[in-house]
Amino acid sequence: MQRIEEIYWLRFYGCLAVFGYHFLDRLNQYLDNVYLDLARIPTVLGTPIFIFISIFLFSARYGDRPPPGFLVKRLQYVMVPYVVYGLIYALTKYTNLRREGVPAGLIDTLIEYLLYAGWHGYFLIIAMQFYAFYWLYSRYGLERWLPPGPWLVAGCLISIAYWGLTRHFDIEPPGYLLWIAPLGWIYLFFLAMLVVRHYPRLAPERLAEVTWLKWLSQPAFLLGFVAAVVLLTLRGDLEFSSKETWVVPFFVLFTFYVVTRLRNVRATPLVKFINRYSFGIYLAHPMFFAMVDFAHEFVPFSLLLYSLLLLVVGMAGSIAFNRAVNGIPWGGMLFGKTLYVPEAQHRTATQAR
Repeated sequence: MQRIEEIYWLRFYGCLAVFGYHFLDRLNQYLDNVYLDLARIPTVLGTPIFIFISIFLFSARYGDRPPPGFLVKRLQYVMVPYVVYGLIYALTKYTNLRREGVPAGLIDTLIEYLLYAGWHGYFLIIAMQFYAFYWLYSRYGLERWLPPGPWLVAGCLISIAYWGLTRHFDIEPPGYLLWIAPLGWIYLFFLAMLVVRHYPRLAPERLAEVTWLKWLSQPAFLLGFVAAVVLLTLRGDLEFSSKETWVVPFFVLFTFYVVTRLRNVRATPLVKFINRYSFGIYLAHPMFFAMVDFAHEFVPFSLLLYSLLLLVVGMAGSIAFNRAVNGIPWGGMLFGKTLYVPEAQHRTATQAR
């Protein structure tokens, strides 16, 4: 597998986007203005980036021949942390509700978090579904009936329709069940497969061989779309999450731009450092945010200090925790594996998680 340098940048951005989204959610309890809304725009790409990377790397690495035990290994490293962190967040929520005098049932809370995916780790269930779909797609040659080019267009329309109709009809099943349905994310699968198919021709010197992609990857399209989103934000017409109709074309244009422009841009030490702990940061940072909130109840902070503590404790705590648990047997499987990232020489390809 050749070196895929731009994946480092994508994972770095995706990790900070998810972290930033939840950070802004905390600030939104104390501030609610258009500037906070504008700050949310780049953060909505976080979850789609993680899903895209998961599909892209395995397809680029294994092609149409996923190795034996592929799904079993994915279950171990994806669904075990889902259960472990789900238990942690469920028990924390139950304890906090009881401490505040709010009636709460332990079993109901566990069902909400684990069965209904009612916490931010819902991403892991989405990823697992697409790992299974990739296995089927590769093993049974489904590309003959589902070619990634036409189905990227179809997938975008399906995902836009899914998010639009569920919002329009105010469909709200328990927990995050609405969010884990694959229809809302199907475009990411075909986008990843399409990029893998054309990857050798995405280098700047060969991009002219894929005329339509060269056209869509022009920065003018992405900048124009962002300008439209900013305008609609100023008008107060948009909601901000990765589960909105406008995020679908936004992410497609963003991805086309990144995979055609960052091919030869080497990742910096900071980018690679965040890559190494990105999975742990994604899973653990709300736990450390909650610690800051707990301290804030007893020793009220100024908004500036509160913000700084969220950033520092959330990031440093997540990294330190991930390093610590990966130093004990089974710790990586239980709490999120530290990713292998090659050193500065770049002699080894980016490994799939």
